[in-house]
Amino acid sequence: MSPPRPRPPPASLRGFLDAHFTCPDDLAATPALAELLRRECAELESSVRRLEAQLASASASWLARSAEARSDLRRLKSSGGGVDAEDEGAETVRNVGLPALVREIQRIDTIRHYAEATLQLEALVGNLEDVTFSIVRQTSKLGLSSILGKSNETECKQGILLHAVNAVRDIEQELLRISTSRPQWISLIMAVDSRVDKTLAILRPQAITDYRALLAALGWPPSLSSPETEKDKYSQVLNPLALMNEENREKYSQSFLALCALQHVQANREVRQCRTAAATPALSGSKYFDKTACFDNGLWAIDELVCPITSRMEYHFTKWSDQPEFIFALVYKITKDFMDSVDDILQPLIDQARLVGLSAKEFWVTGMVKMLVGYLERQIFLALVTSYQGQATIDKSEVHSSWMHLNDLMITFDKRMQLLADSGIQKIASLSEVLSRSLSIFSVYSEHSDWLQIWAAVELSSAQDKLKSEMEKETSWSSSDNLHDQLGHRENSFKFLLSTREDYKAPPVSEFVVKTALSMMERGRALPEKEMQLQYNRTSLIQFLNDFFHVLRDRCEALQLSNMALEDQSLTKASCAINAARYCENVLREWDEDPAFLDGSLFTDEITFLVKLGTNYLEQIMSAILLEFEDLSWEYVQNIGLREQSGLDHETLDEENLGVSPGFVASLDVLTDRTGKLKLYLNSKDFLDLWRSVAEGLDYFIFSSIRWGEVSFAGQGVTQLRVDTKALLSIFRPFCSRPEAFLPFLSDSLRLLTMEKEDAQCLLEMLTDDAKSDNCLRQRGLHHVNASQAAKILRSRKFGG
Repeated sequence: MSPPRPRPPPASLRGFLDAHFTCPDDLAATPALAELLRRECAELESSVRRLEAQLASASASWLARSAEARSDLRRLKSSGGGVDAEDEGAETVRNVGLPALVREIQRIDTIRHYAEATLQLEALVGNLEDVTFSIVRQTSKLGLSSILGKSNETECKQGILLHAVNAVRDIEQELLRISTSRPQWISLIMAVDSRVDKTLAILRPQAITDYRALLAALGWPPSLSSPETEKDKYSQVLNPLALMNEENREKYSQSFLALCALQHVQANREVRQCRTAAATPALSGSKYFDKTACFDNGLWAIDELVCPITSRMEYHFTKWSDQPEFIFALVYKITKDFMDSVDDILQPLIDQARLVGLSAKEFWVTGMVKMLVGYLERQIFLALVTSYQGQATIDKSEVHSSWMHLNDLMITFDKRMQLLADSGIQKIASLSEVLSRSLSIFSVYSEHSDWLQIWAAVELSSAQDKLKSEMEKETSWSSSDNLHDQLGHRENSFKFLLSTREDYKAPPVSEFVVKTALSMMERGRALPEKEMQLQYNRTSLIQFLNDFFHVLRDRCEALQLSNMALEDQSLTKASCAINAARYCENVLREWDEDPAFLDGSLFTDEITFLVKLGTNYLEQIMSAILLEFEDLSWEYVQNIGLREQSGLDHETLDEENLGVSPGFVASLDVLTDRTGKLKLYLNSKDFLDLWRSVAEGLDYFIFSSIRWGEVSFAGQGVTQLRVDTKALLSIFRPFCSRPEAFLPFLSDSLRLLTMEKEDAQCLLEMLTDDAKSDNCLRQRGLHHVNASQAAKILRSRKFGG
């Protein structure tokens, strides 16, 4: 009798053996494979034992409760459904037993679902780990020489990688289902994530290594130097990817797609993890909440095209350390030369990978920018910072010049590279803002706030040197372009909608400051983040403006306007500083309101300073004019009405034959001179406020200086006062059609003094009635003097006969 024939192994076992033992050389890996299988079996057996223990415990508990419930139900049935008052067991079953039984059944069902999910995830993760091990094992067999061979090893490996990607995708689907329906199973999710992360930490480097090997076999990177290049004649560099035959193109496409798929599934994992953590306030604002944000740092497949170019480009960079413009020119040239072929070859692959809204051109430009940022950070900026920190202050001019030149090159380079990137497909809005930061060469300052401070200090120093030279020119403070009219000329119209420097009659230096500040702000806008822009502007722009504003204040303080008689030079310099302050204030307000510049309220403190400066020195000019007028007219106002007591009022002259009081002429002449020059020197808005304030101040001074009730105004005294008041009004009449409105007390006083005797006596009697006094004054158009003042004025009127 022949022995029984051995039963053939199952198909799954044959497949496993075929996958791991394809040639005799694979037998060397048998110990490692056996050890891996032993560990996996031990883990599975341990998991099964834990689950069996949990199920046994749950079953025992359920059986005990089930027996107790069955006993209670039998008692209920035997009693006919009624519950005896003494039967506490039946009452317990009704009130406690059944709800508890339901909860216990639900708990057991939950445990069953948890066990099923655990077993399913264990199988999925195990499958992923097996595939990863298979990829690692095959890597040792596949040499570079066989990458482009006719064997199927490369295609097989790409297929295994895609199988691993599908395994990760299956795990993600299950984890997403659990995180949505069973968020309390966070421990299970975290355990699976930990194992998958460890596997991906092996899978991604291996996939990138294989991709690099394929690129090297295809002839990437191309040579950047040629006979024409050595002669400074730059010819276009040929792209090896554009020269691939059909077979190699297919291999490259599969490798590219596999790497994109791996990055895509990694992006999905990060999105799911952040959405799970969204309930936590600290994590809810994560940038990865949107899947497109997972590509902030570039596309792996395109970044690997950039990396091999770096070493070849840096060979040329080292020769141009003192001529960085050549560095930027070479990077731009290489980026542009490959732009069309990158778009033609890689964009269809990105679309095939279903990476919607992603641009091959933009990722190519981003990769080249990141490469250049790394080189500048290691070589150029580090040398500049060392020189800046090592040299004395007086020797830093060369470092400042180099830094400014480098930043000018960076600004120009950024704009050119942005134009290249924007020529791609329409971008997703949420991705565009993030990639625009990666596209900026100024991202070199993101990780080096101290370098940003140095740049701001260099900008400030350069601007201060230029301003110092500008302020030393006498013409910079001259307003001669606004003083072409003769002093006796009077304009009949005012312009109150001021916008330009000429409108504000500001000196040329103020426009120089504004243009310099705008240039500094525009350069700062090259920084990719708002916070960096604000930091730069506070350190450079704001400090520069404050320095100039303090110069304006010091120039006004040096005049000591409130302690001396006003001179032409004082009026000119004070008006010049006030006009400059008002012009700068207007510009800063426009910048604060324009979102195209910066976030609002950046210049709040500076605007407040300028408003206070202008107001303070306008008040000082006004006070000086009033004090000067008071000093010249003091004797006149003290003697108003006293001449009436001499009895010389027998002949009354009319206004046309009566001149201005001699004691009032000098003060009127000085006032005319001051207002005329201020109108010429000062901007129209401030002059309007100034002359009105001066008029109101003079009105109050003259009115309060007359000793009403102690002097007597006869006909000639009233006429003289009217003549003098008209002379005062004539000074302000070129500025206003009704200057009487700004001398209200004198106007009301003359109305009372020129009343007929009967009307005056009647009004005086009515003013004794407190209830009617205010009303009767308002009816006669007297709105400023009160009843007591009006009564004193009427008693000062002397009627003849």
